[in-house]
Amino acid sequence: MAERPADTDLLFRALADPSRRKLLDLLHAHDGQTLSELCEHLEMTRQGVTQHLVLLEAANLVVSVRSGREKLHFLNPVPLQEIYERWIAKFEKPRLKALSNLKRRLEKGND
Repeated sequence: MAERPADTDLLFRALADPSRRKLLDLLHAHDGQTLSELCEHLEMTRQGVTQHLVLLEAANLVVSVRSGREKLHFLNPVPLQEIYERWIAKFEKPRLKALSNLKRRLEKGND
């Protein structure tokens, strides 16, 4: 599935803010939290946290589900995996190959 440029821009915009990254960390540590639970860990108003959650939901990093009167928030790691595959993994392969070659050369030198 190819990502549209606007989706990528929204995703990086969502990740650019430290408060939004903290929300993602909180959900990674304990998924399915309410707004009140998330607010306990941030020094901002409920409205401020809500605005950050709206942006995270728009970037598809957070999914919310109604459970009775509560709205639970869950981390969606799929967009992060897509960033990893597109932007990080392709740079890891040459580095790992270089380390493997270096290891082989060093071990060969000990013979």
